[in-house]
Amino acid sequence: MGDLSSLLLGISTWIIPALLAITLHEAAHGFVADRLGDPTARLAGRLSLNPFRHIDPWGTVLLPGLLLLMRSPFLFGYAKPVPVNVMQLRHPRRDMALVALAGPLTNLAMAIVAALLIRPSEALPYDAYRWVFANLFNAINLNVVLAVFNLLPIPPLDGGRVLVSLLPPSLARPVARIEPLGIVLVLLFLFLIPMLGSQFGVNLPIDRWLVSGPVDAVRNAIFSLVGF
Repeated sequence: MGDLSSLLLGISTWIIPALLAITLHEAAHGFVADRLGDPTARLAGRLSLNPFRHIDPWGTVLLPGLLLLMRSPFLFGYAKPVPVNVMQLRHPRRDMALVALAGPLTNLAMAIVAALLIRPSEALPYDAYRWVFANLFNAINLNVVLAVFNLLPIPPLDGGRVLVSLLPPSLARPVARIEPLGIVLVLLFLFLIPMLGSQFGVNLPIDRWLVSGPVDAVRNAIFSLVGF
């Protein structure tokens, strides 16, 4: 019973941060698109704060669970992409970059808010403080990972869409064609290649170079910003 209670307690400290991180990330895309002239997400009901409108069975549930089973050094996932009609944006190339950046920037803002709430939470009774602190700490880690991961310059990740918006059309078109295979490429480089390398005694910490290292740097910067 004790192990089950500990497991349920641990899960309870991840649910709220995960739902907030995913929901607000996706809603931010839709909100910015709507403000820039494209009502597609609003008309599809994707500006909602209801997390069930954004959950993707694979990206939100199965992939994070698989990473936990694989004892991945970091945990991430994604939600259903918010629909955006680029041609309805007032300045399609510039505005698409702004729409893409809205999600990761929202995650960074949430990580900063969570860090700012740590000190005030110390006034809570001890048991309540432990639970709230775990939620806040997980919120910082999860939001930073989501921001860094989504900024990788590979479509369909947000960083890939920013890259496509910034490149001249002659280069943007071939990069955009990567989108259907983008997630497969990410999983290949971050997990499969390092795992295969370790089987042959070759150290290829691509996940450290592209995600874990930047995550540590951003997290440390946030703690320094709020005075920890």
